[in-house]
Amino acid sequence: MTPLPGGVGISGLTVYDWEAADGLCGGTPHMHLVCSEAYVVIGGEGSVQTLTTSGFADTPLRPGDVVWFTPGTIHRLVNAGGLRLVVLMQNSGLPEAGDAVFTFPAPVLADPDAYQAAAVLTGDHAAAARHRRDLALQGFLALREGGLREFHEAARRLKGDLLDAWWIRWRDGPLAAALTTGCQLDALRNGDLSHLDHGEVSRLERPEDPLFGMCGLLHPYPVPVLPKEPS
Repeated sequence: MTPLPGGVGISGLTVYDWEAADGLCGGTPHMHLVCSEAYVVIGGEGSVQTLTTSGFADTPLRPGDVVWFTPGTIHRLVNAGGLRLVVLMQNSGLPEAGDAVFTFPAPVLADPDAYQAAAVLTGDHAAAARHRRDLALQGFLALREGGLREFHEAARRLKGDLLDAWWIRWRDGPLAAALTTGCQLDALRNGDLSHLDHGEVSRLERPEDPLFGMCGLLHPYPVPVLPKEPS
């Protein structure tokens, strides 16, 4: 199957309506290390709270809105009623491979075993996802008072062992897609139209069973990958 354009990932998301300690309903604050993310709002309303080195922001989300942000943006979805999104992720495959760091309190971030235990859903997944959200919210509220640079450093330590595997996923996915476009442009310059003979349509079925994701009930579409070139 032909990969999605540009090597992106796509998911449907129904944002959690669980109330948190600050009285707001929504998802788990976290940050991506190398992936940009976009929201297309298809229903309900709410906002996305973000924290960067530039400060805190609260961006409204209404049907028809498209909002995106770059790596290093800590984000928390807030559900003000029936919030549903289509989520587009850069570097398809990297988010699934761990390119996200929860904003757990500093002692948890400092202990890889404690972090792993807090991040993984075991037992009752709904209860575990809610506990994970509440723990990350504690750290998020603390980060709004300071300590963002220390969080970045902790995130790098936690994910350092995954960087080689991420590089391979990037090479075989988004980079391969971009290089394919370059080859097609070169072919057109030379009058070679052969790639136009291979037009095709692909379709992905909506996943039936949702997962308990970071921000809500998630319907992630499968990620087709480009075939590797023979060595």
